[in-house]
Amino acid sequence: MKELEFIDLILYFIKWSFYAGIVGVLVGCLSAFFLLTLDIATAERLSHPWLLFGLPFAGALISYLYFKFGKNAGRGNNLVIEQANGGSETIPKRLIPLTLIGTLATHLFGGSAGREGTAVQMGGSVAEAVGFFFKINKKERRILIICGMSAGFSSVFGTPIAGTLFALEVLALGLFREEGLFPSLWAALIANWVTLSFGIVHHSYQMGAIPAVSFILVGKIMFAALCFGLTGRLFSRLTAFLKKFFKKWIVHPALRSFVGGSILILMVFIVGSRDYLGLSLPLIDQAFNGDSNPFAFLIKLLFTSLTLGTGFQGGEVTPLFVIGATLGSSLAPLLGIAIPFLAGLGFIGVFAGATNTPIACFVMGLELFGTESLPYLFLVCVISYLFSGNFGIYESQKISIQKTKLFEED
Repeated sequence: MKELEFIDLILYFIKWSFYAGIVGVLVGCLSAFFLLTLDIATAERLSHPWLLFGLPFAGALISYLYFKFGKNAGRGNNLVIEQANGGSETIPKRLIPLTLIGTLATHLFGGSAGREGTAVQMGGSVAEAVGFFFKINKKERRILIICGMSAGFSSVFGTPIAGTLFALEVLALGLFREEGLFPSLWAALIANWVTLSFGIVHHSYQMGAIPAVSFILVGKIMFAALCFGLTGRLFSRLTAFLKKFFKKWIVHPALRSFVGGSILILMVFIVGSRDYLGLSLPLIDQAFNGDSNPFAFLIKLLFTSLTLGTGFQGGEVTPLFVIGATLGSSLAPLLGIAIPFLAGLGFIGVFAGATNTPIACFVMGLELFGTESLPYLFLVCVISYLFSGNFGIYESQKISIQKTKLFEED
């Protein structure tokens, strides 16, 4: 019996090294292409400010393409999550060009969005295609889609361990799918290595000196973590509200995005800055240096919620990093905590709250900032997760175990 079990384990290892490896290579290549073209789109927008005035038209075109050709691809990340949870729909191959073109157009013309959504969706579509080619069964299909998700996340941010855990943890609140652990890890590692081989460089941030522990410091960090969680909840609820609001009052998706793009242009002139367009990565640098606007977190939150709420394509995670880092930077002087340190905790904390993935976010913090901040990172992720509500940015994330009855109507 033991010999048979050992042979089965070896066969399992070989099979998933092969399947997950293929997904990792393909997704790594796609992510590298996406990141390179995204840099070009961002550079073009910065070099040609007039492109902003094309945002309503770009949004209308994107939404029309999804309306005309997208079918179930319009559900994006939620479609991928549903299939990883055992859904019976197909993740279509057309999702790859649609989400790629849609996200690049959003960033080229100034929409405020992220990038992980595109990578995760492409990863899910690639995994579906690989599974169809090899005629895998329903259970293996779920694991393979998880591999695609982890590969996409890992390759975009350069955090393979966090990508592994994110793909497993995001599927259901209070449930962790251990059967996908090795395949998810292998796909994430391969995808990250492939992306790096194309010369992709991921930006790094420094938290500075980690303060010595004290009861007062811990109390301050707990208060900040509560703020991070509530901010993550605000982002997810506001984005969901705007999607429903605009869908109710503007039926056609193309017109909906045209109106959203027009409002975004108006907001740029009201705020008097274009810093909140696109990924807004310079805002993170400003946050760690203590140079950001005290209300930058709220402005970026509004820009991103409106962008995604009116049908533009892109992810939520990078904007959440910006929101968290700038919020931490704003809270630091009020709490008497070093700005880079709290900016780093906010960077991870708001993300943890909005996605309901505290373990993945904690590990991501370790990959980005090192192990010296380990206890503070974990404390922030757990508290932010606790106060963010039962529902996050992914509508299809299942709730296996509710955090508390306080949020049962969330």
